Amino acid sequence: MYLKGRHILLGVSGGIAAYKIPDLIRRYVKHGAEVRVVATANALRFVTELTLETVSCNAVYRDVFTSSGPRTAEHVSLAQWADIFVIAPATANIIGKLANGIGDDALTTQALAFHGPTLVVPAMNNAMWSNAIVQRNITILRDVARITVMEPACGDLACGTQGTGRMPEPEQILTATDDLCAPQDLKGTRILISSGPTQELIDPVRYISNFSTGKMGFALADECRARGADVTMVCGPVATMPKHSDINIVSVTSARQMYDAMLNEQRRGNYHGIILCAAVADYTPSHAEQSKIKKTGDNLTLTLCATQDIARDIVANKNAKQWVLGFALETDNELDNARGKLNAKGLDYIVLNSLRDPQAAFGHDTNRVTIIARHGAEQQVPLMDKREVAQKIIDYVITDHQS
Repeated sequence: MYLKGRHILLGVSGGIAAYKIPDLIRRYVKHGAEVRVVATANALRFVTELTLETVSCNAVYRDVFTSSGPRTAEHVSLAQWADIFVIAPATANIIGKLANGIGDDALTTQALAFHGPTLVVPAMNNAMWSNAIVQRNITILRDVARITVMEPACGDLACGTQGTGRMPEPEQILTATDDLCAPQDLKGTRILISSGPTQELIDPVRYISNFSTGKMGFALADECRARGADVTMVCGPVATMPKHSDINIVSVTSARQMYDAMLNEQRRGNYHGIILCAAVADYTPSHAEQSKIKKTGDNLTLTLCATQDIARDIVANKNAKQWVLGFALETDNELDNARGKLNAKGLDYIVLNSLRDPQAAFGHDTNRVTIIARHGAEQQVPLMDKREVAQKIIDYVITDHQS
């Protein structure tokens, strides 16, 4: 992630969702950011100043002018310190003030003085959110001030109603903040990614598959999206799909469907890069029964036939400027097998991970990989979160491909 070493100014206004802000601060700090809080008087009715100071390890600013601390213009000094400004929760009142250039408290004054990346996280009653004036103010923030405004969530609201207006969860706000810090070195590019397992039908209730969860592919899609790419993902059946609306998802089930979708996208999509992260079945039953196979003896013989080679045909159809990166999950002779696959398929890059590595590969949130380029260079990535692994992979490809 991109939050390490960043200065985050966190504006907290007077909504019930302010009780979630200490959790958000902990997440920022855990990822290496320094956080300072500027709060409205009403915000401190929902969450205490002591709590905010304890989790941020910094004083809370709540007055436009203060007699304590160094002799600086306190009403704008934090805006000069900050790399990024997050306002969460952002009430209709605060949104209205910002949209109309009103700076009458510590939070709004700092916000008007800050000219860097700003993230506004609305939280209010659903009737207030749908109000035409509020929506006009949101449009002003987005289109005139060029401020990033998150969409509120839909669900139960503190007032007892249901609808759109809930503040997104701290994990979602963390991701949105990190996105604002990401380099835009993929802006204007299109990336195609395959992810997840495939399922090869034996009969209507049984299939052949593997343990892939799609997490590494999702991390790569999120990383490319955050860096400005237009991302399409062809995804096999997984328990949880990526939630970001900016990622175009093509859902498939079988290896044949994965093959057709990937080749069709390559032909019509004008992609700059293709990442083959899916765990595609190498073999599929030659015939799927139309009704459930009954147990009739001690043995059952299945005839399997090879599936079509997606990597081989993607490489055969790529243009001169298109790069293709594949994955190799190995259990023995890892490096030799990965290099062999790289050369046999004609890939530009291959990422090796091993089932021997604890906390890596299938199902884990972490991974340990080795990136291998066609020209022979290698880079080892130690065990870390899969999103961070994705960052290292994309960093490597961009640097190598541009050299």
